[in-house]
Amino acid sequence: MEPRSSLITSCLSSVSLLAVLLWFAGTLVALPWQETPRGSTDSTEAHIGRGYDLVKDQRYREAAAEFQAALALQPGHIRARYQLAVCWFALGQLEEAQREFRRLREETHDDSNVIYYMGRIDLLEGNTDSAIRELERVASNPPFADTAYYLGSAYLKKGELSEAQKWLREATKATPRDFRVHDHLARVFQRQGNRSEAEREYTLSAQLHQRVDEAARLAVACSRELETGRRAEARTTCQQLLDSRDPDKLTTLGLLYGQHGYYEESVEPLEQAARLDPESSEIQHDLGLSYFRLRRYKEARAPLEKAVVLRPDFFGSTALLGATLFALNEDERSYTLLYHAHQLNPQDEDTANLLFKVAVVLAQKEFKQKKYERCLPYLKAATELHPADAEVHQRLAEAYTMLGRHAEADHEKAEAKRLGQARPQ
Repeated sequence: MEPRSSLITSCLSSVSLLAVLLWFAGTLVALPWQETPRGSTDSTEAHIGRGYDLVKDQRYREAAAEFQAALALQPGHIRARYQLAVCWFALGQLEEAQREFRRLREETHDDSNVIYYMGRIDLLEGNTDSAIRELERVASNPPFADTAYYLGSAYLKKGELSEAQKWLREATKATPRDFRVHDHLARVFQRQGNRSEAEREYTLSAQLHQRVDEAARLAVACSRELETGRRAEARTTCQQLLDSRDPDKLTTLGLLYGQHGYYEESVEPLEQAARLDPESSEIQHDLGLSYFRLRRYKEARAPLEKAVVLRPDFFGSTALLGATLFALNEDERSYTLLYHAHQLNPQDEDTANLLFKVAVVLAQKEFKQKKYERCLPYLKAATELHPADAEVHQRLAEAYTMLGRHAEADHEKAEAKRLGQARPQ
């Protein structure tokens, strides 16, 4: 048999792996509801997978259509309904978003993610008192880092300046690089007549905004330098993004190095970013991808497992973790993950090919141990993935023979013979 690393390299093409560098769009987030409802179908999972894939390009309307299709097949799928609600929110269709979030509130028993969005919708619609009630319910254990910012904004809008100041101060701790927080604090101080504090906050807000613009400029310059292939010159420009306090800059630097094939260089900034922001599925995914590219599979495993926990229906991380576990000889878990990835994106040939390989490996293991009943599902899955593979049909015939299921064995033998004769010489 081919070495596993060769199988992985051949089954997961460089194009598809590089593409996942761009697979995160911060609006859709992971949920605590990890269970897949019973009765889930391949088609449901495929719609959900396509929905996530569209979100990475911020194509929310098309993503919403996919989540709606999933819910038409399986109305009780909570994660699909949540993602649909967030798509409506991103599109500014607040009535539709609110309708879905209200249903989710009942189904999830006041999940904090749902309450957060309901508070934000109230704030956008001018229902300030309701927004404050909702956001205060989750502020002690916020589902998102910007919860305090929106709660402070609601109090500012209502004119309760002391409460606005309190929560905006909290927001400076939770999101210290968010220039909006300092802009709103400046407004609070200005309305309180504290002009010196207001000016200080306005200045800080402008500086933070300028840093965002500067980081964007550096990213463009770094990318251009990397495209030239002159590593030394590029490093001088790119290392200006190596800011040990800023996970956004670090992630950008890691992504740029990875996009241009400098996988070793991408590890350090992504490791630093992961320490600063361990709950980011984007960072965990990209760190795992860099390790994977370097064939450091043991190190790739932990960040990819975190990425999958954070986003269980995200095709890229699921497929990559499945490939990593296959490289580490954890075949059964690899099969489970790759099968789910295939459900999420049946059109991805790389994943289907690797899933086929793992199914054959597991079938061989079970057959050698004379566990013929247990090898059948793997062989059946393999025939569904590659129906024209004569060898798999022959192995399935052998398993049926050992189980005394002779009619089915004869059928598979005939199919193997037919396919063998049809194979080009």
